[in-house]
Amino acid sequence: MKNRLPWRCLALFILWPSLTWGAGSIVSGPMLGYSAHREVFLWLETKDAGEVTLTYWRHGDPENTHTLTHADSATHPAGGQIHHFRPGLLEPGAAYDYTLMIDGEAQTLAAPATFTTQELWEWRKAPPDFSFLVGSCAYINDPDYDRPGTPYGKTTRTFELMGESGANFMIWTGDNWYWREADFDSVSGLWYRPMHDRANPEMQKLLGVMHHYATWDDHDYGPNDSNWSYEYKDVALEIFKAYWGNHSYGERANPGVYSKFYWGDAAFFLMDNHYHRDAAGIDQDKHPEKTQWGRQQLEWLKQSLLSAKELKHFKFLFIATGNQMLQTQPRGEPHELYRREREELMDFIVENKITGVVFLTGDVHHSALYRRQLGDRGQWVYEITSSPLSSGSWNVEASDKANDPYVIPGTLVGDQNFVRVAVSGEGADRQLTVTCIDKQGDVRFTQVIALRDLLPAPATP
Repeated sequence: MKNRLPWRCLALFILWPSLTWGAGSIVSGPMLGYSAHREVFLWLETKDAGEVTLTYWRHGDPENTHTLTHADSATHPAGGQIHHFRPGLLEPGAAYDYTLMIDGEAQTLAAPATFTTQELWEWRKAPPDFSFLVGSCAYINDPDYDRPGTPYGKTTRTFELMGESGANFMIWTGDNWYWREADFDSVSGLWYRPMHDRANPEMQKLLGVMHHYATWDDHDYGPNDSNWSYEYKDVALEIFKAYWGNHSYGERANPGVYSKFYWGDAAFFLMDNHYHRDAAGIDQDKHPEKTQWGRQQLEWLKQSLLSAKELKHFKFLFIATGNQMLQTQPRGEPHELYRREREELMDFIVENKITGVVFLTGDVHHSALYRRQLGDRGQWVYEITSSPLSSGSWNVEASDKANDPYVIPGTLVGDQNFVRVAVSGEGADRQLTVTCIDKQGDVRFTQVIALRDLLPAPATP
């Protein structure tokens, strides 16, 4: 007698894949990337997902939906799947709702499933008020790969507070994750780190409630203080482009993460301080060609500043870069160690009467405001340094940082924190309100920078 599989067992065998293969899942996100007048960027990372579907509609009009679907998405070397959605041909200044489906299952999200396009205010009305966050140095503990001893990650409460801030967008100024020694020397290790860190539960609401833009510093580019010789720099660039949602990255003939975007009457320039960087220890007096940004990127910034000035919409010009610009103490890797490049930019700003310049920086594990007047009664430039979000901090009370000639007294903060910048007011009364908020939610300083403070001093009669 032949052995036969009972029909019930046969049916179970046939159905076994569908009974045991669960739907894919969200690793982190969704995160909102750039917002334009008629398009937005939505980022998501999944695992084991066969099909991911984004359905969106204008708020109040759920009958008129649009759908974008990713099927059989590639898996990166650490096991995740990256999804970039770009809903387009949207209406300016409109709110949209959306849902996400993974393998036919609706997903529960950490933040309200909404996004908003930028308002078309140009040539029609006064620029809108808005606010944004600035921060750097986001260290998420991972005991299996951290150095022995006291954990370097101190809190993740800052991410929750940022998600509750009501800001329109966030600018990450570098060290957005920290590659470890176990990560540096393999492609899979490099991909593992942002997948691990981005999945931090306290970060999820922040990712979804506002738009995000980013540049990098050394720890999310390569090893500590690394320069253009890093052997995996092209992999690091690929990973950065995968995990962020900027409008663009570098230029065709000059790779990097530098980019620009506009919001209201402000232009933002995101600089790349590592892909083309010479080593910080090179003697700049013996080697005047020493560079942090590279010649092509510096010329790109100059031309971009001139373009923003010519358009006349933009009263504030924010230049975001990983290392400090105005600081005179050469600790770490500030532009003080690349003075020729910095002073060439400052001279260009003066020569072309470019006003409204504010630098956004991080890296140094403390926050502060700086200002410097260019030339004899020339225009002022300011710097907002915001650091750290979650990593260890600098004991500013025991340091000489308060002696820096450009630091604004009362603004040094040596604790985990972030900075909120609110742009408000009408006409000549437009202003920036800069507020530093620590990990307890306490305000550590508030400073108002009026538009007139960024202009040359009036001529003496």
